[in-house]
Amino acid sequence: VFHRRRNAPRKHPAPRRNGEKMKYEDRYSRIDRILHRLAFASIDAQKAMADMEERIYARRLAGIDIDQPVFVTSLPRAGTTLLLEVIDSLDGFASHTYRDMPFLLIPMLWDAISGRFRGSDASFQRAHGDGMTIGYDSPEAFEEVLWRAYWPEKYTEDRIIPWAAEDTDANGEFEQFMRTHIQKMIALRSSPGAAPSRYVSKNNANVSRIPTVTRLFPDSIVLIPFRHPVDQAGSMLRQHLNFQKIHREEDFSRRYMRDIGHFDFGENLRPIDFGGWMDRGELDSAQTADFWLKYWRVAFEYILSNPSDNVVLVSYDNCCADPLRALRRIGEGIGLGETTDIVQQTGRLRPPNHYEADALGIDPALCADALAVHAALLEQSIT
Repeated sequence: VFHRRRNAPRKHPAPRRNGEKMKYEDRYSRIDRILHRLAFASIDAQKAMADMEERIYARRLAGIDIDQPVFVTSLPRAGTTLLLEVIDSLDGFASHTYRDMPFLLIPMLWDAISGRFRGSDASFQRAHGDGMTIGYDSPEAFEEVLWRAYWPEKYTEDRIIPWAAEDTDANGEFEQFMRTHIQKMIALRSSPGAAPSRYVSKNNANVSRIPTVTRLFPDSIVLIPFRHPVDQAGSMLRQHLNFQKIHREEDFSRRYMRDIGHFDFGENLRPIDFGGWMDRGELDSAQTADFWLKYWRVAFEYILSNPSDNVVLVSYDNCCADPLRALRRIGEGIGLGETTDIVQQTGRLRPPNHYEADALGIDPALCADALAVHAALLEQSIT
């Protein structure tokens, strides 16, 4: 995020700090918004500049291996952000942060340019209203910008089309770009003289392309948390209504989330069309819990029907019930072994909100189908 010099005059309200909830118009200054529009209007130019960036930093990138990258993914409201933060807090991991915005495709050049203007970190409550706080150095889900830049045909007006293992982008450039980009993130986040970090990302849309991710990175670990279907569906419905309100009241919020590829909720909603489940006009029912429970069911049926040795399933409910055991298992699942600092994060795992199917007006037959899928997930979960 771009910041003025310390003594530069402000023409916008000072951001509220200490975990207060902020509107997008308060969080991003006029200069921030101008830079955002410039960056996302020049994606093709950034793609070209990424090659120049690679040449400029070739010596720094040389010898950086991509070892066991971790891709945290699921449908929203399953604990993906928390798991990203837990993993990123450990030594030896590298992720995107808010400081990488808005020139995400050229992170090293932007780091060099923006470094002199950076202010100190300030925490504020994220727009979800779930009590989680974020700051400029917090890890965040910006990876989708890369996928969208090279696969525009996958993003239609009302849905996202899943990837097949054999899919390649139009010009065959994405695979090399993605590998080099991850090397750049590792270079930026690794301490001088220390061993290179491992890449970790949170990207909900990666559930639509697990075969492609694992083909590109055969030793990758795809960490997929899930919740009780009624609870996760109820939480998704709540956030959809929340972001519909935010997007209607704050135009920049809608543009910002659309540009970074967050199509999970609100006026930007574009569900992933697992198995062609979305009928014409399906979005008209997005204000009901049945829509979100059906989405949950088809998503996890898709995951179960496409097994992969790279996938690690995690019951978030079980994580909250026994945090110490769960974090030990997650540490082992992502290749950290039994002795790891991850177990020190147990205090961060707290039970999420519970929802009743009857109160949500959920169809009993649909609920029964979803519970059967949930039972199958629990059998394969490491927690």
